[in-house]
Amino acid sequence: MKIHEYQAKALFQSYGIPIPRGHIAKTPEDTLKASQTIKKGPFVVKAQVHTGGRGKVGGISIVESPVEAEAFADEILGTRLVTGQSGEEGKPVHTLLVEEALLSKMEIYLGIVIDRTQGCPAILASVQGGIEIEEVVRENPGMVITEIIHPAIGLRPFQLGRISYGMHLDGKLIKKMGNIIQNLYRLFLDKDCSLAEINPLVVKKDGEMVALDAKLNFDDNALFRHPDIAALRDLSQENPLEIEASKYNLNYIKLKGNVGCMVNGAGLAMATMDLIKLSGAEPANFLDVGGGATTEMVREGFKLLLSDEDVKVIFINIFGGILRCDTLAKGVVEAAQELCISFPIVVRLEGTNVIEGRKILVESGLKFTVASDLGDAAAKVAAAVNASKRGEF
Repeated sequence: MKIHEYQAKALFQSYGIPIPRGHIAKTPEDTLKASQTIKKGPFVVKAQVHTGGRGKVGGISIVESPVEAEAFADEILGTRLVTGQSGEEGKPVHTLLVEEALLSKMEIYLGIVIDRTQGCPAILASVQGGIEIEEVVRENPGMVITEIIHPAIGLRPFQLGRISYGMHLDGKLIKKMGNIIQNLYRLFLDKDCSLAEINPLVVKKDGEMVALDAKLNFDDNALFRHPDIAALRDLSQENPLEIEASKYNLNYIKLKGNVGCMVNGAGLAMATMDLIKLSGAEPANFLDVGGGATTEMVREGFKLLLSDEDVKVIFINIFGGILRCDTLAKGVVEAAQELCISFPIVVRLEGTNVIEGRKILVESGLKFTVASDLGDAAAKVAAAVNASKRGEF
């Protein structure tokens, strides 16, 4: 789960990480009052959206006066901000963060993520802050300091030293940097974060260090432990289909293609999307109903696929284990009987109760195209997509 910058900064402050003076605003009038409260300009006004790259597309403005801040708010509030990371639909702007503008002599990148290969948290730091860390890694990989933290041992003092000395910080900054890293790591663990990032962490001319930006993502599977974090969720920033999927514990991600996919298991889902692309089509979504899906979950997942206007063909690829093939077939048939379907549905079933599952599909009286194996399924998906393009459905 993602939260807004202003929410992340509130958490930073509670963990002793310095942030700029600032206030949130939801109207132009609020923006005027917020900047007047800060008193001394210039001010930075930032659109609060769940996407990066705001500054590149006009989502962040540095203004000299409260009146200019109000004018910017009037221009951007209520619009959709389209960035390189948001997709073509963009993200709605309902809230602004108004802060004091700070002059800095150094910008540092500091982030904590999970290293999947090591199975441990990893701290990343670089003196080339202020730009996307991916660009730094690509252009100057030697400028990124990485420290792997063993969960059973924790963050050790010598690792703090290696990060600071690796960035060639002077003695006055080393202790401050160490405190910020420790506090960020404590926040990362306490709140079950999947990402904790400060970019940039600025060093002001007086030597103080301040988190100029803040990003926190959280492990969805751990939110039951953090009702305070779950309460920060902003549904306006999420795809409506993904919101609906979450109600039924379905893993759904909207994509740009025309073939709706229903699969059980993330690995099979990835392979299925590759299969669709190899057949000359494009997946419209990632939908993993999981190994323990019920008939209701399958039915609701199928409804999600049908409610996506981009979907022209549905491909159901199930390997029955805990989720039996007959359970899947019952859910699909129930949903298909309830809804009006005007396009082809290709189904490939294998595994537990596969014969029963195929029988349910055949005897339903509905027009399912049942594939015998993956190769046959790919050919039938390709044929269905081509037929759809010709307007035969």
